[in-house]
Amino acid sequence: MADAAPSHAPQPKGATAVLVFADGHVAWGRGFGAVGDAVGELCFNTSMTGYQEVMTDPSYAGQFVCFTFPHIGNVGTNPEDVEGLCDSALGCVVREDVTDPSNFRSMGDLPQWMAEKGKIGIAGLDTRALTRRIRIQGAPNVVIAHDPDGNFDLKALHAKAEGWPGLEGMDLAKTVARSCHQDWTGGHWTLGEGYDEPGAEGRPHVVAMDFGAKDNIFRNLVKARAKVTVVPAEASYEDIMALNPDGVFLSNGPGDPAATGVYAVPVIKQLLDADVPLFGICLGHQMLALAAGAKTSKMFQGHRGANHPVQRVGGVWGETEGLVEITSMNHGFAVDGDTLPAGVIETHKSLFDGTNCGIAIKDKKAFGVQYHPEASPGPQDSFYLFEKFVSSLG
Repeated sequence: MADAAPSHAPQPKGATAVLVFADGHVAWGRGFGAVGDAVGELCFNTSMTGYQEVMTDPSYAGQFVCFTFPHIGNVGTNPEDVEGLCDSALGCVVREDVTDPSNFRSMGDLPQWMAEKGKIGIAGLDTRALTRRIRIQGAPNVVIAHDPDGNFDLKALHAKAEGWPGLEGMDLAKTVARSCHQDWTGGHWTLGEGYDEPGAEGRPHVVAMDFGAKDNIFRNLVKARAKVTVVPAEASYEDIMALNPDGVFLSNGPGDPAATGVYAVPVIKQLLDADVPLFGICLGHQMLALAAGAKTSKMFQGHRGANHPVQRVGGVWGETEGLVEITSMNHGFAVDGDTLPAGVIETHKSLFDGTNCGIAIKDKKAFGVQYHPEASPGPQDSFYLFEKFVSSLG
């Protein structure tokens, strides 16, 4: 089916879903998953595996995922690959129709799972053309609608896409974060055994601020031998310190870091002033940079996938200076490396476009990275960051 055809293009026979752009263009396809329509930003992800983990990453709140890998759904779904129980991706765009699952871990198929979770899917589109459009024109605001009977009001859908304000200036962390404290227990996963639950006695205590965290972050902290307590995004400095943390973790999450930072950055500043060890990733990294005096900005197309090369820089790595890690990423905002103040070192940079991917604050046990060292899905090159953080806590 044609991709990004003019809005006046006739509806093809058998089309049960439509992708409507804010500029009036449409793409017809075959719907699966939830019935209805939703509005958000369309981005692309280059991961070849782990689509269920991608679709349940809270960092995708307010977004649709266009998968560049054509065969999505062939390994089915299962409860162990869910990364967040709250709102996450609105839906997805795929090239080929979803086939029956053929993996021994599968406990359900993707269309049924998406229907249960309220996520809309559209198949039969030229995802390579869509990805090229995003790369050239930036991430667009769109509506995806699914109706098994093929009845669509294109004018109303276009108005909805055109009227959506976009992610810039939007605080979504509060909508996806936990609402109360949680003592985390799950650890390392093994085939046939699931997630273990090691005891917490004698381990450094990490308080994790949840801005839309993936569960595998907490599992990796436990694997690195930490005791973990999770607190909501709006937790105060007093709330955190009452838990007697040895260190504080700042999680990933969706939306604009400057918007979430209105309430989170003052807390992070207080933690820095108190010399509490800090480790931030993705949104947490961005807000750590804001707290240190840097600025963030909306990216043109963002970084999303499991094959992003990141280089160690800054003259702080000794023999491993210049080493390249292959990383998993999911972000549409970034720290402006040119705004890093004195005392803040750039420790990592993207080899795709040179954007900032890591900072460390001098004379503080505080650092952050833009990528996702917990992966899920993705390579395991960066687990050392969890070990570095937890081992520094004593």
